[in-house]
Amino acid sequence: MLWQFKQRLTVLVTFITIWAGGILSAQELNCTVEVNSSSVEGTSTDIFKTLQQSITEYLNENQWTNAVFSPNERIECRLFLTVKEYKDDKVKGEVQVQLSRPVYNSSYTTTLLNFKDTKIEFNYREGDPLTFNENSWENNLTGILNYYAYLFLAMDFDSFSPRGGQAYYDKAASVVQMAQSSGEIGWRTFEDNRNRSAVLSSFTDANTGMIRDLLYQYHRRGLDEMVTSTDKGRAAITESLKALEQIYDNAPMSVALTMFRDTKLDELVNVYSKAPQSEREEVYELLKKLYPTDLERINKIRNPEEER
Repeated sequence: MLWQFKQRLTVLVTFITIWAGGILSAQELNCTVEVNSSSVEGTSTDIFKTLQQSITEYLNENQWTNAVFSPNERIECRLFLTVKEYKDDKVKGEVQVQLSRPVYNSSYTTTLLNFKDTKIEFNYREGDPLTFNENSWENNLTGILNYYAYLFLAMDFDSFSPRGGQAYYDKAASVVQMAQSSGEIGWRTFEDNRNRSAVLSSFTDANTGMIRDLLYQYHRRGLDEMVTSTDKGRAAITESLKALEQIYDNAPMSVALTMFRDTKLDELVNVYSKAPQSEREEVYELLKKLYPTDLERINKIRNPEEER
């Protein structure tokens, strides 16, 4: 049985699709959705329960790729929408998105993305249908959902094969382009350095695109290999971190650096807990330059006994 190695070769996928027919699941995402409306007063909670269900169905029941996924291959992700205001059918709030991936031949699951999007605004009335249309702009809610679905796919595929997610970065770019024409917030190129346009650019711009190489080296060559050879896998992770220095030198304010910090710093403490001192020192020196305000956490890489 082929495990999660998502090389997704076109010939193989086509063969499996024809052979399996409807036996395998076409849906790619297994996304847990939560809508928190505790900050909103004077509005029935039913509308937000309906919204949560609609988003869940939209993400998990639409077919986002031509690849065939069996149920145990579906990509695990989470979307937490915090509604801060609901007035005149407009929802305002923020979204926390998380993406995870299993580590080969182990029970361990690693996080690929942990990001908070603070510029969420869209119109919604209870019962409004969410219609998927890849080629045209429906509304800002489906635009946001499409964007994150494609980003999840792109990062997941990148983590299994070198720059394997290109097709989905391209699809996310198409969403951003349509969104920018709509005039909605959270998409504009120079609006800020953490919005959806900036996040996508961190993966696609030449100055910061090496974060994609890190995704593969860190996960496929690193964590996956640690199951059978701890030292070999950890060495690959150490080598992958050098991409962060390149990003810092090219674009020190890039959101790629903050996304990596928010996603991986705590995991790195565990990865290097039994590493040789020289290796821990190397990683410590690299990270303290990039994240000077996080020295308390980074110091646990240098001195793992302090974590106990």
